[in-house]
Amino acid sequence: MTDTNCQPTNLLGLDLDGLVALCQELGEKRFRATQLFRWIHQRGEADFAQMTDLAKSLRSKLAGVAEVTAPPVLSEHESRDGTIKWLFDMGGGNAIETVYIPESDRGTLCISSQAGCAVGCRFCSTGHQGFSRNLSSAEIVAQLWYAEHFLRRRSGRAERVISNVVMMGMGEPLQNYRQLVPSLRIMLDDHAYGLSRRRVTVSTSGVVPLIDRLAQDCPVALAVSLHAPDDALRDHLVPLNRKHPIDELLAACTAYLAHAPRDFLTFEYCMLDGVNDRPEQARALVQLVRRHEPAGLRCKFNLIPFNPFPASGLQRSSDAAIGAFARILSNAGLVTTVRKTRGDDIDAACGQLVGEVQDRTHAGQRMAERRAAMQHHRGGAARRAPKIRMIP
Repeated sequence: MTDTNCQPTNLLGLDLDGLVALCQELGEKRFRATQLFRWIHQRGEADFAQMTDLAKSLRSKLAGVAEVTAPPVLSEHESRDGTIKWLFDMGGGNAIETVYIPESDRGTLCISSQAGCAVGCRFCSTGHQGFSRNLSSAEIVAQLWYAEHFLRRRSGRAERVISNVVMMGMGEPLQNYRQLVPSLRIMLDDHAYGLSRRRVTVSTSGVVPLIDRLAQDCPVALAVSLHAPDDALRDHLVPLNRKHPIDELLAACTAYLAHAPRDFLTFEYCMLDGVNDRPEQARALVQLVRRHEPAGLRCKFNLIPFNPFPASGLQRSSDAAIGAFARILSNAGLVTTVRKTRGDDIDAACGQLVGEVQDRTHAGQRMAERRAAMQHHRGGAARRAPKIRMIP
């Protein structure tokens, strides 16, 4: 770690245990790591020379082997509703987006975990862009570090601005598990950001084995991208379902609740006109939940109005359809909310994050081929999805 022929270690990616190991390697005591951790995350200091209560010898050693640096900001856009979107340069032709959403009772930061995404959900513009690489822990935490201290400086506040973090930006967080968990531990640490486990949410499209691991390693709030009441439709909308079907996914969700900081989890459901928004599909969702309730499943539904983009070939459900769908769930006793669209005038709303990705998966070509096949295919199959209404 301290080989001067290597690149400096970005300390944003080291949790407290990692900083302790570094300090011990440098011949320093454990308490120095805690001091350093606080300087970086609580005070937002990147210059070791300014960390005045650290021994000069340690500051000198750190200057030779470590750094505190966030990726360069390529652009910053602020919505009419106060939402802010940053585009960070990740090098190699890649850029990722991070979004801050201010509300009266909280400040939420939506963080990316990958440059692009390999899952390929039909309704997500990131998925249509393809996948380049995983982000490092330093690159994940840097989004929070930059946003928190930018917002403090701008507002003149000394206290914490960001109260909630959602891993709902670009990428499937659980497919970057090795980098995700240290990042979460930094966010939760009282010597860093001190966020509550209830206020840090990991969103997943359903990587079942890693849901099980997260329950053991770092249980936080969980949101699951469901989007369909049956395997036939979900296979099409969320291709990962072919590997981990709905019943397997819901069994993992139920088991997760034994370790979760909340006594429920959230099912995200993107409302797509004529695809998954019919009353009979709402009733099928109710039956799906009822089937898993005896095992202990407790959940709420967050209905998300789709944010259209040309390559998807999909349309947003009408307000009337969303309202009728929500009423069926609510009348069945399921807690149901409709997500308020924020930042859509700067393409910062749910499903709109794209950044710039050097795609290694040829997602755009594959999605176009799948869309063309859907338009012309009339044959039947055992698990064929319902016909999708295309934008002319």
